[in-house]
Amino acid sequence: MPDVFDYFAQVELPTPTLGDEEVRRLFQEVFGVAVELEQLGSQQDQNFRVFVAGERAGERADENTPLGVLKLSNPVFSEAEIDMQDEAAAAVAAHDGALRIPRIVVGPRGPLSAWWQSSEGRIHARVIENIAGKTLTGSGYLAPAVVARMGELSARVSLALADYAHPASGRILQWNLEHAARVIETLLPTEPDAAVRAIVERAVRAALAQLEPVAAALPRQVGHFDITDDNILTPPGGRLPDAVIDFGDVCVSWRVGEIAVTVSSILHHDGADAFSALAAIRAFDMLRPLDDQEITALWPLVVLRGAVLVLSGRAQVRLDEENTYASTALDREFRILDVAASLPVEVVTAGIRRALRPGHGGPRAAQRSWNGAALIELPRPRVVLDAGTESALNDEGAWLRPDALDEAAHAELDAGAAVVVLPPWRAVLTGAPARTLSAPATVPTGVTLWLAEPVALPRRDGSVSTSDGTLTWTSGDETVTISGLPEGSTPDGLPARTRLFVQRFRTGGPIAPAFVPVSQAGAWRDICGDPAAALGLDSHTDTDGDGEDGTDGILATRHRVLAEVQEHYYAAPPRIERGWREYLADVDGRVYLDMVNNVASVGHAHPHVVEAATRQLHLLNTNSRFHYRIIAEYAQRLTETLPDELDTVFFVNSGSEATDLAIRLAMASTGRRDVVAMREAYHGWTFASDAVSTSIADNPNALQTRPDWVHTVAAANSYRGEHRGADAARYAPEAVAVIDALAADGHAPAAIICETYFGNAGGVALPDGYLDQVYAAVRRHGGLAIADEVQVGFGRLGEWFWGFQQQGVVPDVVAVAKSIGAGQPVGAVITRRDIADRYRTQGYFFSSTGGSPVSAAIGLAVLDLIQQNGLQENARVVGAHLKHRLETLGERHPLIGHVHGAGLYLGVEFVRDRVTLEPASAETAAICERLLELGIIMQPTGDHQNVLKIKPPLVITRESVDYFADALDRVLSTGW
Repeated sequence: MPDVFDYFAQVELPTPTLGDEEVRRLFQEVFGVAVELEQLGSQQDQNFRVFVAGERAGERADENTPLGVLKLSNPVFSEAEIDMQDEAAAAVAAHDGALRIPRIVVGPRGPLSAWWQSSEGRIHARVIENIAGKTLTGSGYLAPAVVARMGELSARVSLALADYAHPASGRILQWNLEHAARVIETLLPTEPDAAVRAIVERAVRAALAQLEPVAAALPRQVGHFDITDDNILTPPGGRLPDAVIDFGDVCVSWRVGEIAVTVSSILHHDGADAFSALAAIRAFDMLRPLDDQEITALWPLVVLRGAVLVLSGRAQVRLDEENTYASTALDREFRILDVAASLPVEVVTAGIRRALRPGHGGPRAAQRSWNGAALIELPRPRVVLDAGTESALNDEGAWLRPDALDEAAHAELDAGAAVVVLPPWRAVLTGAPARTLSAPATVPTGVTLWLAEPVALPRRDGSVSTSDGTLTWTSGDETVTISGLPEGSTPDGLPARTRLFVQRFRTGGPIAPAFVPVSQAGAWRDICGDPAAALGLDSHTDTDGDGEDGTDGILATRHRVLAEVQEHYYAAPPRIERGWREYLADVDGRVYLDMVNNVASVGHAHPHVVEAATRQLHLLNTNSRFHYRIIAEYAQRLTETLPDELDTVFFVNSGSEATDLAIRLAMASTGRRDVVAMREAYHGWTFASDAVSTSIADNPNALQTRPDWVHTVAAANSYRGEHRGADAARYAPEAVAVIDALAADGHAPAAIICETYFGNAGGVALPDGYLDQVYAAVRRHGGLAIADEVQVGFGRLGEWFWGFQQQGVVPDVVAVAKSIGAGQPVGAVITRRDIADRYRTQGYFFSSTGGSPVSAAIGLAVLDLIQQNGLQENARVVGAHLKHRLETLGERHPLIGHVHGAGLYLGVEFVRDRVTLEPASAETAAICERLLELGIIMQPTGDHQNVLKIKPPLVITRESVDYFADALDRVLSTGW
């Protein structure tokens, strides 16, 4: 083997520090090229981005085409090692042509690779091709797809180097995880901070305990062993990395170390944890399957990598205080170790094994049967509490009360139960927080008990003790704890009407927190087992909903039995089963802030709405042709919100039906068939409402497939449309000209239909005076003005109850739905009596359930709440505060082109360029996915799908909209 580097023979590696002037001189002397330089960071080498002199046009690297990256290798590395790095890069490029791999740049005198005689001695210099794109450097957010791609790249490089060999591959690097324990042993005594030493020692001890038994069996090969966020690049305009650089750590080591290094680099990124890194491990395993020993070794190696990074980085900074690359990395390196060691190694390993080999291996709960008699003879009858998302226990927001669980248990005890049990390992909503940036801990790891009477504890083999309100029983490899005991309790009995918590774990093994997130629950259960068995109770492990592999069985059923075009939000949607006020809760007990659901206008599951519906269902729900009081009462209340002339109501079931009927009314009233509609609008899915819908987001062929009786005018969008800013005043005269031309051509329109506030574009206000001019024009030719208020009506705009009020006009027909029923299918068309009477020419009208007793009762309840609880005012005040917050974000984040809207009907439009207004459609979709991870339901809108449609329930609080604004700020700051 050639003479190669041995880290332990030279622990301190100061970087070369050649000055720019000397580098430029040597570059020209040796390579024959005059260059300009840009310093790049490195821990132990010296790197520059180089440009041919005179060809550098701009100040930013992305404005220029560099000649390449000049790497001045640390003098301790031999020529054989440097040759090996270049050969390995070439081997990967040859094996996997889809990977972008840098090569040595060729200059006028040949390859730009040579030894320089410098002021600091003999140094090897080579220019490596500059790969276009961006690294993932920094601690910004990494999307799951990016994390998975990192694991895939790691596997592809590992496969490419599987058969590669080189005499220098046996060099001993500090980054080679085979030597991690020795590196740590060498550096730890030199670390001056006792707190850091203690953290590292604790983490390393646990990692080595799991690694050492399998170390000798781990497969070895040559690898890159530095496929990290710093060393992979995404192509220009791309989202997923496809390039691997910096082969400086090539050596022979444990094969599993490749993915361990990659995973470690994920952990310091915003929001990352051990279980979010599973996407990378899965992707690696799909291409480069891990054997059982490698699965066991993987997380210990991640921990050891974190420890080596911390100690090496701190040592390098002490050695070389001017090395800003090393010093700026200290915080993120410590974050890697902190996250890697935040959970017990064996728990993360159980999670990895579950993800890769579901149903195989590991101390699964079902395999850890309880041996012997139960520890406690619990009396009967026993009642099992359900505190999950769908339980009645959580109705009317009771899940927010900290005492809700105890109240429910005591009520069961008072009703005759001897024991009340809350089972372990089933997600509970009761007590879950309302707004969390990550999935909260909602799965209890133990059995919760309430006893009607004190229960004596029988004597059992093993040791029993009490301390700080916790009884601990240990026998062999089993330990059971009972916490919640009053002060001064003895091991002889358990108290009555006290919440007790029973956990089981392996003696000497990790002790689970009382609650863990759903993502961790399976792994903890595999390690700890089911404590119910220790109490003689049946196991109540949740089997509904998500499967062992994380897939949702209900979602699979939906895909199988529903039409494909009946879409759902999100590619991997949470299963939402409860709503309350502005919140939605999934079956995992995760609570989301609902920022998009204008259907639930007065809040989800409002008790007044529920009571009205329930009461009416007890009385009557039938065909609307029957005579009953409430339909008349509701119609009267609706007309009272409108100008006097709009005095006659038709009831339907939806917004689509409402706009369809409004069009039919206009045709019947005028005897005409032509209708004018605004482009880029959506009005519904029925035949007539779809005919006037021209949004290409909803139908890419919308404009080409319009029937001949539909005539369109330009979208009056003063931000993005044909006329912008002050020029938006031109929209109305141009629309008037279209109407006049139709009339002159013998096609005078029956009506013009448009939203009174441009909702589909994200809440863009129509130009001042627009409706006044177009309404006047259509009426001048005998037509009607139809106001589509489905989205914006009923107080959502805050300043105005109806959208047309903002324009100072009165339409002839108003179509409204959605929010008026708070989720019940209720819609209405309100018009003048003379227009309504003319519908007789089309025959009779009736809708079996439009205006049914229950629908009318719910409609009245919604009106009551809006008017009596000041929800329109809440929309005005809270909406104005939110709009100000969003506009402030726009001052710091260039992606925000504009904030549209009023009240609680807002839109944040994302653009890649504020001058060209190039829509940031892909970014908007990714931002919505990231917001979901942060606990916020949000969706894009607009023809370019680049606008956040912000339409929360009208009951939303200032605290909730601040949470949304803060989360959006975080996304825009840390990435998506």
